[in-house]
Formats: sequence, structure tokens, C-alpha cells
Amino acid sequence: MGKTADLTVIQKTTIDILHKEGKTQKVIAKEAGCSQSSVSKHINREAKGRKRCGRKKCTSNRDNRTLERIVKQNPFKNVREIHKEWTAAGVSASRTTTHRHMQDMGFTCCIPCVKPLLNKRQCQKRLAWAKDKKDWTAVESSKVMSSDESKFCISFGNQGPSVWRKRGEAQNPRCLRSSVKFPQSVMVWGAMSSAGVGPLCFLRSKVNAAVCQDILEHFMLPAADQLCGDAYFIFQQDLTPAHSAKATSTWFKDHGIPVLNWPANSPDLNP
Repeated sequence: MGKTADLTVIQKTTIDILHKEGKTQKVIAKEAGCSQSSVSKHINREAKGRKRCGRKKCTSNRDNRTLERIVKQNPFKNVREIHKEWTAAGVSASRTTTHRHMQDMGFTCCIPCVKPLLNKRQCQKRLAWAKDKKDWTAVESSKVMSSDESKFCISFGNQGPSVWRKRGEAQNPRCLRSSVKFPQSVMVWGAMSSAGVGPLCFLRSKVNAAVCQDILEHFMLPAADQLCGDAYFIFQQDLTPAHSAKATSTWFKDHGIPVLNWPANSPDLNP
């Protein structure tokens, strides 16, 4: 990336902003992700008021706005589909030009973040839980021993389509892919606290209340002794049927272990 012509719009903007702030060319090159000579040439070009030489651009600003609108409306389409829709709008450009313009606008092709599909009631409960815990101190949080079962997919290539998005749009609703709860997988149970991690338990059968209590007896209690010793702790688990069963609740009461209240369908709240 040694030529000024190779700089993207974002890089040029970054160079201009940092140059106005009085940053050195070395610092600007590092922040913009280009060579120092590219920074120097761009600054000199702007100072002399020289315009870029070469062939005239084949698209107008209006065409570029159309392309950006198409990408934002259909972020899961690939370059071929986006190019086809753009040219159908009356723009004469190659697929390579389409891809380059998308990159200049700041779009990169990424694997979309996965977010649980929540209904209104679940959202309200999550918000109430967060407000109730927002004033917890580090000491209070350190008393919690978090647990969960983690799924490991047997097959690969199941991430789904990539998504076109800009920096800072990872959590934008239009860039998220909905997930399902129960894909075919191998499951492992584990627990952790501020003191470290406990032993793993590989689950070879469906987790029901009996299996859950067996895990608690042979893995959770040793983990609690290892991580918390004789100190008071609160156990955290999600609301799967095996965890919320009456027999499991009775097991916790019999062993005198308090359980943290937990909103449904909230794996992203679990550290």
C-alpha cells in the first residue's frame, strides 16, 4: 500500500484528521494502517491543492449513495448479488468496482454475531435483572460461581452467510443472525469464579434432573471447594428444565447453597 491512490476514503480521512491534530507522519501511518511515504504523499498533495490524476470515475456520488443503501438494506447478500442489483439501478460498473466501492465505504465481509431471539417479556426481565445488579461491588460479584453447558458442534461450516457491515455495527440488529437453541453437538459442563475455573464434565447423555444433580454432586461441589473453600458463595445457572426442576431446587436447599436468580434465554449475561 505504497501509493496515495491505494489509500481508502477512511484512511485519507484518518490522515487528514491526525495531521490537523499535529501528529507525526510515523504516528499517522501506524493509525491509518499504511506506509509513511503514503502519508507524506497524501499530505503534500492536499497542501498543494492537486487533484487526483487518471481516468474519471465511472460512478457519481448519487450512484455511491445508491450502493450504500443497497448494502444496508441487504447486508447478507454477496458481492455478485449486490452488483447485480446496483447495475439494475442503471449504474455501469464491474463487479470489482462494486467490491472496491463497498470497501471504500467501510464495509467488510464478516461472520455475523449471533444473538438470542427474545420476546418482549424476556427483554423486560433481563432489564429488571440488570438494574437490580448494576450496583454490585467487585466483592459481591466475586462471591458468584458461574456455570454453564457449552456446545461444541461436530461439523464445521455452519456459521451461515457472511454480512456486510461497517466498523461499530457488529451489534446492529440488521447485521445479526438469529440462533437456535439445540443444534447437534457435544456438550461440556464447567464452572468458574473470580478465583479460577473448576473441573470439566463431559455430558454423554441428555441432561435431566437426575443427571444435573449427579453433576452438582461430583463436579460442582469439588469445584466449590477448590475455588471458594469454606467461604460463602452464590451458585449461578441458567433456567433449563433440568436446572429449574423441583428435585434440583430441593438438592440446593438440602445442601444450603443459594442460587442466583436468572433471566430466561440470557447466555450473553453469563461471564
